[in-house]
Amino acid sequence: MYGAPISLYTGRARSYLIKSRIPYREEPLVAPHYYNDVLPKAGGRRGMPTLEFPDGRVIRDSVAIVDHFEQLNGHEYAPDTPRQSIVSLLLDVIGAEGMLRPAMHYRWNQDEFNTAFVVWHFHRMFENPELAEERMAHLGAFANPAMGILPETYEVIERSYGELLIKMQAHFSEHPYFLGSKPCIGDFGMIAPMFGHLGRDPTPLALMQRHAFRVFRWVERMNRAEPDMGEFGLSDEVYLPDDVVPGTLVDMLKHIARDFVPETRAAATAINAWLEENAQVPPGTPAERALGMGGFELEGVSIETIAQPFRFYLLKRVQTAYEGMSEVQRASVRDLLTSCDMLDLLTLKIDRDIGRANNLEVWL
Repeated sequence: MYGAPISLYTGRARSYLIKSRIPYREEPLVAPHYYNDVLPKAGGRRGMPTLEFPDGRVIRDSVAIVDHFEQLNGHEYAPDTPRQSIVSLLLDVIGAEGMLRPAMHYRWNQDEFNTAFVVWHFHRMFENPELAEERMAHLGAFANPAMGILPETYEVIERSYGELLIKMQAHFSEHPYFLGSKPCIGDFGMIAPMFGHLGRDPTPLALMQRHAFRVFRWVERMNRAEPDMGEFGLSDEVYLPDDVVPGTLVDMLKHIARDFVPETRAAATAINAWLEENAQVPPGTPAERALGMGGFELEGVSIETIAQPFRFYLLKRVQTAYEGMSEVQRASVRDLLTSCDMLDLLTLKIDRDIGRANNLEVWL
């Protein structure tokens, strides 16, 4: 697996491989073999993580890596009941796209100790100080502002994340994983930001250990092959019975909905406007990571952020799962999402679907 300890998305795939007891070796994206043999098979996109099999096959992107093994193992980590399956898929979207602001803010806008930690990792990751410095300068000057991370939004980002930690602490005080005593796809989605940035960089790690040590225990648990849930007195690895979604998780999702839903709505508007202007883009064209900007408010603070098609590539899975259910099951899901203030996510769509070809996300 080509990735890095500091990489957000590598954390998702790494956790899945660990929990599935799939042997792997992790290496940085610096070896000549990677550039000469792996990168061309990865669609030419230098992305973390990228998996190379002994026979030379390559899979780029943590979502595709997890998809591959889930298909092989009978969807081991996909709950098969309506409400739990929707929540699992929804948490996966949130982990990949809905936690980027706190993750990037706490990485790049902290004290000199956090900065030194990150700089050291970037230098090891690139093995070329000039490339490392160039990448870090880009993140500070362009990427963070594009995500709505600006001095005028720092306070609301920190306050909202602090409140989220409290709600996650309440949940993981009662359950070892999001839906019981077994991780679901949503656990793997959420571990990406909660380990790679927020549960490993010195400043946010200290915040988590000081104010939400049960969340830190979940972060540890997600990086160990064993269930690691002795403090709960549980031995069976199962999801909660009767399709139960705990009230603590509903409370957490309701908090996340405050910015995730309006940001998704704004992103859909921006991307659909781009699609209307670019209707002649042929099928198979790679979908860019960002298409325009969308604005919304959180606690009265205006946030302008990039519109990312990948959010809708993942959200489509939630919507497809819902549409494939019986009416009784759909009604149960609607009731759940209404209680989470997330009902609109069932209908917020972009006007053109995204698929994958040559290890890239492409317009269908």
